[in-house]
Amino acid sequence: MLLLHLISVLTTLRCVGESYTIRSAVSWAVAGDAAEEEELDAHSDEAPAVLVDNIGIWKPAYPSSVYRDASEKKPEQISKNEDVSSASRVFSYRMEEVNVPSSVATPPPHEETARVARYMAHHSDWGHLATVSTQEQIKGLPFGNIFSVSDGPAENSTGVPYFYVTPMDSTVTDLRSFPFASLTFSEAEGDFCRKQVYDPEDPRCARLTLTGKMVEVGPEELDFAEEAMFSRHPVMKKWPPGHDWFFMKLVLQQVCLQDWVGGVSVIPLEEYFKATPF
Repeated sequence: MLLLHLISVLTTLRCVGESYTIRSAVSWAVAGDAAEEEELDAHSDEAPAVLVDNIGIWKPAYPSSVYRDASEKKPEQISKNEDVSSASRVFSYRMEEVNVPSSVATPPPHEETARVARYMAHHSDWGHLATVSTQEQIKGLPFGNIFSVSDGPAENSTGVPYFYVTPMDSTVTDLRSFPFASLTFSEAEGDFCRKQVYDPEDPRCARLTLTGKMVEVGPEELDFAEEAMFSRHPVMKKWPPGHDWFFMKLVLQQVCLQDWVGGVSVIPLEEYFKATPF
C-alpha cells in the first residue's frame, strides 16, 4: 500500500514538472510540448525575456489584487472601461532633463586634496547632514538626515552647498535652535568605489565632511540658489507649495577629507575655494 502511494506521488510530481522550465533561477509555466523541445543553456548569462522591461520604467503599477481573478489578467489586458480606481495605481514623476556635471567618472589624483574636496562637493547630488536634535526623546543628541544639495549648476561650482528645505522638517527645527551642522559626502555615491572594489569605509573611497553654519539664503542670492538646485534637481519645482520651501546654504568653517590611507586632511578654506573641481 505504501509503495502504491509513493508511486502515485512521484507520478504527480513528474506531471507537474513537465509544465515548467527553469532558466537563470527563474521559472514560469509553458506548454507541455514546448518544455520538451526547449534547449537550456546552463551557462548563459542572458536574462530571460520575462525579465526584460520593453515598456520603460515610467509606467503604471498595479497591486497584486488586480490579478486575483480567474483569468489572471495582466495590466495591458485590463480594459480601459474597467474600474481600476481601487487598484491605487502608482505613477512616478515624468523623467526630466537633469543638468549633471561633466567628467563625473574621473576623480582628481588623491594627492590633490583641495581638488578632490571640491570635486566631491560639486559632483555629489545628496549628502548626510548632522545636527543637534531638538526632539524631546533625543534632545541635545546628534541627529542625521539626508538632503539633496548643489554647489551650483553643472558648469559653475562654488564649493558652497545649497539646500531646498521646509520648516516641516525636524532638521530645520534643529537648525533654528542651533544653526551649526556637518554635511558628509561619500565617493560611494557614484560608481568609482564600486568599480575599484572599494568598501565605502575603505579610506581610498573618499569621504568629505563640511562643517559650518546653516543660514537662509538672502534675496541677493535667491536667483542663483534656485538655478543651482532646480537645474540639478528639477522635480523640486513640483513639490507642494504649501510646505513653504525655502533655500539655505552652509557657510563653511572646516573642510575635512579622507581620500587615502594615512589619516584625514583638514584643508584650509583658502585652498578649498581656490581649487577647481573640473
